[in-house]
Amino acid sequence: MSEMLGKDRKEVLKGIIRSLHQGADPEAVKARFKEVLEGATPLEIARAEEELIREGLPREEVHRLCEVHLALFREALEGQKTLAPPGHPIHILMEEHRILLGLADELKGLARRIGEAGEMEPASLEQLRHVEEHLRDSESHYVREENVLFPYLEKHGVTQPPAIMWMEHDRIREAKKGLYKLVEGREGMEFQDFARQLDEAASSLAELLANHFHKENNILFPVALRVMAEEEWKDVRQQFDELGYCCFTPQAARVPLEEIEVPAPEPEVEGRVTFETGMLSKEELEAILNTLPVDITFVDRDDEVRYFNQSKERIFPRTKAVIGRKVQQCHPQKSVHVVNRILDDFKSGRRDVAEFWIQMGGRFIHIRYFPVRSREGEYLGVLEVTQDITEIKELEGEKRLLD
Repeated sequence: MSEMLGKDRKEVLKGIIRSLHQGADPEAVKARFKEVLEGATPLEIARAEEELIREGLPREEVHRLCEVHLALFREALEGQKTLAPPGHPIHILMEEHRILLGLADELKGLARRIGEAGEMEPASLEQLRHVEEHLRDSESHYVREENVLFPYLEKHGVTQPPAIMWMEHDRIREAKKGLYKLVEGREGMEFQDFARQLDEAASSLAELLANHFHKENNILFPVALRVMAEEEWKDVRQQFDELGYCCFTPQAARVPLEEIEVPAPEPEVEGRVTFETGMLSKEELEAILNTLPVDITFVDRDDEVRYFNQSKERIFPRTKAVIGRKVQQCHPQKSVHVVNRILDDFKSGRRDVAEFWIQMGGRFIHIRYFPVRSREGEYLGVLEVTQDITEIKELEGEKRLLD
């Protein structure tokens, strides 16, 4: 044992998880590596999982083993102080965990009472709808994690735990969909079958949520608090606010984060264009605009053509000679009055879009004009967007698989 303790703790943790993968008895492992397990930190466990997956252990297998090795580390992990102060994104997420677990317990109790009553009483149906509404609105919780927290963790090299948590989000979504479908179709079912399936669905969802939130509260969130800087958390909170919250997110959890300073803007990098949502080189920006499946043309506030992209299959011809030309001169005289009307409406704020569609060479072409305004609402010009929507109009049903 002393020889093992002399090694890097992460390697010992990897060995523990490998042994569980090979079928070792968790209690025997716990007794043998008691000292290592007691000193394990969430970050070390996460790093061990990362390396095992890179070394070839399937992510799905690590996911399967999560319940086992998390139970093994439970005593050490539950001693960790993971709660952040009110207003912190982690505090908000953990408060939502607490409320969702309460909803899951409420659903279990409700399912039991419905079964015992032998019928769907109006009060029970109303309560069931209330729980369903909150569960549907909980999607905001997972969206914020997937689109804000996970990308920040990935920037710090923590990639596998978020990936595993996202897999679990999808399992939770499937469980909720099954519950909604069951409730929606209840009138076409025998009551006893409905009651039994509702009880099973409620118990399954409660177990999924409890296990998932335990992993996030005791592994993912402590890791995030360890690797992310204070200024990043302010940015995360701002993006949480932009995406919005669940109807049940406590207002008290959303107090301003006064102790976290607003991060300074990223310095300009030569040869790159800095936006609020990222940074691109001129080459990348131009390639992106030319890759768009639409033709775009920008006319500035003085009605002069300033830019057009060069999409793969341009619908209307554009040449560089048009740059700097008045947009009125780019249209037949008979339609200039329409052009001027659109421009006047955009400049005055009377209109936010003008659209047309035409048949051309057997293709269906959609043409739209949008006023371009600054954040303060100042008129900057007009964007013309032209798209061949012939195939789009024919789409039906769903396509979820790659060809």
